[in-house]
Amino acid sequence: MTELTDTTVPATPAEPVAFPQDRTCPYHPPVGYEPLRDGRALSRITLFDGREVWAVTAHATARALLADPRLSADRRRPDFPVPTERFQGVRDRRVALLGMDDPEHNQQRRMMIPPFTVKRATELRPWIQRVVDELLDAMIAQGPPAELVSAFALPVPSTVICGLLGVPYADHEFFEEQSRRLLRGPTAAVTQDARVRLEEYLGALIDDKAEAAEPGDGILDSLVHRQLREGALDRAELVSLAVILLVAGHETTANMISLGTFTLLQHPDRLAELRADPALLPAAVEELMRMLSIAEGLQRVALEDIEIAGHTIRAGEGVLFSTSVINRDPAQFEDPDRLDFHRSARHHVAFGFGIHQCLGQNLARAELEVALGSLLSRLPGLRLAVPAEEIPFKRGDTIQGMLELPVTW
Repeated sequence: MTELTDTTVPATPAEPVAFPQDRTCPYHPPVGYEPLRDGRALSRITLFDGREVWAVTAHATARALLADPRLSADRRRPDFPVPTERFQGVRDRRVALLGMDDPEHNQQRRMMIPPFTVKRATELRPWIQRVVDELLDAMIAQGPPAELVSAFALPVPSTVICGLLGVPYADHEFFEEQSRRLLRGPTAAVTQDARVRLEEYLGALIDDKAEAAEPGDGILDSLVHRQLREGALDRAELVSLAVILLVAGHETTANMISLGTFTLLQHPDRLAELRADPALLPAAVEELMRMLSIAEGLQRVALEDIEIAGHTIRAGEGVLFSTSVINRDPAQFEDPDRLDFHRSARHHVAFGFGIHQCLGQNLARAELEVALGSLLSRLPGLRLAVPAEEIPFKRGDTIQGMLELPVTW
């Protein structure tokens, strides 16, 4: 393959690739993205409304641009790229952390670092293990078959994030449904309604915590009784922060558990290898995150002209990062379409990169290692209960994962 330089750029296809597209296999990039995998660092793609923007597809270029302050994550900017019609419904609403730039972003992120350190994630592992064991106990007591998404993959991170934030798990059906509508609603109106409902629910919860004489031990309690009362956050900022923590805190990990399990069951040799050597589990989790790349299409807009990889990204142009293609870059990952627990996959961009790199990545790793490790060890006969081609998975315009996962053992 010809190395990309400032003067060597593969020819651009005659027609920009449409983005996003549905996957035909839940753990591989869409077939329609093949033109984006020809060695170019940047390509032109077309969004749902016909707008052309840049797609970043090379690993080194992605890390350079994700760390570049000349790209803005502020989705309230009028030229910010809108990948789907549904996104229009919430683009003008305040989005904590992910949808803002420094210095405002840095101020919020500093507040959230202590609850999400490696040390804190390690301390939480015994509790996460108890949550996982209780759910597996219930599955085993009920007996096979089971629907793994509703019985295990979703309740594990929902229970954990509720406990961490101080959100009543008794309300999980409500906020899980609103999260589904927010991320997969059929129209912009549905998405906007879901966002409003989540904000109203969490706003009322925050008000209750503010009125309490003594704070609880959740993250929201601490933010209310420290940052809110001291004026470091206002109520609207705290509500927005609560929405992103609650939704991202259960949706992404739930999808990784379900799709990760499906992928392992479709790779019996790798599954047998992992069962024979549980010490491979941390590496397996990294490799699954690389291969599955469930969060596709990170969005930015250029604040000024940027010269990179032989191209010029003009001020005001939209930039999307195709994580499924970036994480299959053969310049970074040899034989990238193969599931390999012995490769060094830690430099994947499944968690993003730069100042917006996922705040909860340490917690996510802990949950995935405990959940997948316990599932495989306690159910050695785990297998699909129906043919793989009959199992529904999610469209390409949302976080990737399984809609259902019928299993038996």
